[in-house]
Amino acid sequence: MLRGEKVILRPFKRKDLDTLEAWSHDPHFVGEFNNFGLHGYGNMERDFDEDGMVSNRLGRLAAATLDGTLIGRLSYHTTSHGPGEGNRVYMIGIGLHPDHQGKGYGVEAQRLLTDYLFATFPIIRVETITDITNRPEQRALEKAGFTREAVLRKAQWRNGDWHDQVLYSKLRGE
Repeated sequence: MLRGEKVILRPFKRKDLDTLEAWSHDPHFVGEFNNFGLHGYGNMERDFDEDGMVSNRLGRLAAATLDGTLIGRLSYHTTSHGPGEGNRVYMIGIGLHPDHQGKGYGVEAQRLLTDYLFATFPIIRVETITDITNRPEQRALEKAGFTREAVLRKAQWRNGDWHDQVLYSKLRGE
């Protein structure tokens, strides 16, 4: 468990899966920036049974308030900028329930996850992307210590159109 001043990050529990599954099919939770089409039910339970949804390559963590209220989820996965283990970096993502956005939870959660990845793995860089029009997430990333690096033109297909993405990174020691 990773504990901050406002939020706790922890592995999902089996009892969380119904909520997680419901969120993944709820347009209010998914929102404009994470709508990548319909998908079947049962994926969460299958992934949970495989590895508890936490591994060195791919992970999904629950975000909860200090009193234990589930407010969202974070993810991380490996990507690489060249051959060899030394070029491995982690890409992170976040989804907070709209009722819990704008309260600083996302800033702290992304900071906690990034600190965890640096403390656990021999990496130099953590990355994330967000839609160029997602200003609240861009502000949250900057507050969490990420640096805006580039605009990836027409990098994401979503809702019937190509969307520009902004690449952010945080380096070890920043």
